[in-house]
Amino acid sequence: MKNALRNPYVYLMFVLPAIALYFLFFIYPMLMSVYYGFTDWDGLSKPNFIGLDNFIAAFSDPEFRSSILNNIYILLFSCCVQVPIIVVLSLVIAGVRRLQGFYKTTVFMPSILSTSVIGILWGYIYDPDVGLLNNLLKLFGAGPIYWLAEPQWAMFAILITNAWQWVGFYIVLMLAAILAIPKDIDEAAGIDGATGVQRAWHLTVPLIKPVINVVIMLSIAGALRVVDIVLVMTGGGPAGATEVMASYMVNKAIKYGEYGYGTALSIIIFVIALVLTALYQILIARRQERVEY
Repeated sequence: MKNALRNPYVYLMFVLPAIALYFLFFIYPMLMSVYYGFTDWDGLSKPNFIGLDNFIAAFSDPEFRSSILNNIYILLFSCCVQVPIIVVLSLVIAGVRRLQGFYKTTVFMPSILSTSVIGILWGYIYDPDVGLLNNLLKLFGAGPIYWLAEPQWAMFAILITNAWQWVGFYIVLMLAAILAIPKDIDEAAGIDGATGVQRAWHLTVPLIKPVINVVIMLSIAGALRVVDIVLVMTGGGPAGATEVMASYMVNKAIKYGEYGYGTALSIIIFVIALVLTALYQILIARRQERVEY
């Protein structure tokens, strides 16, 4: 047995099946997707190589440019509004002495629900006739708002729903970092006369900056791959008001059978996400000093 374990071919026998499956179900489909992005394939006939025509058509397509703008709205909302809310809620929950586990479970619960379930649930909340929001507006004498049917409100409704689903996941990450900070540091600051707000802002937040950076990078990546909640709630409507890059790609490929063009859009989305996360990592995250305590 010992002699067998010293033989490198034994290890190769165990590794090769995993490598083969990885290549078959990940590397090969990815390479074929790149190839199809340079063709006019419709999913049935033989693909014809057309070079960069799909990519040129994408950036000259006003609907795709509009979907990029919608993704930018989601990205800005995620980084500028959602992340501060996550930090504040994490600090509040971390400071709770009783039922802390209950609060952590409650905020995390939406993250484990199916997006389809969340879309249907919030669809009823946004319902213009029996929805919770419009019933609350009636109490103040305001008329019903067609949240998912009016262009000026549809994207806002998607942003709130998407944030509600994922805020809890990020809060759990943030809480893990906050609760890992030694209590001696916080107690010493309290003895020196620092208030709770001062300790949170000048002590806790700087110590959890690496985790905040991770949350921001995950938010950037998540903002660029938002698709399921859009398809479930609005399908990209009304009049393209909630169309994002990924939903536009799905509609073009699945609904209209333009698989080559849809694959080219997926490559563009991948490159944009890669560039943005890399730029954030290089320009901001790496400049942050490593925290040790």
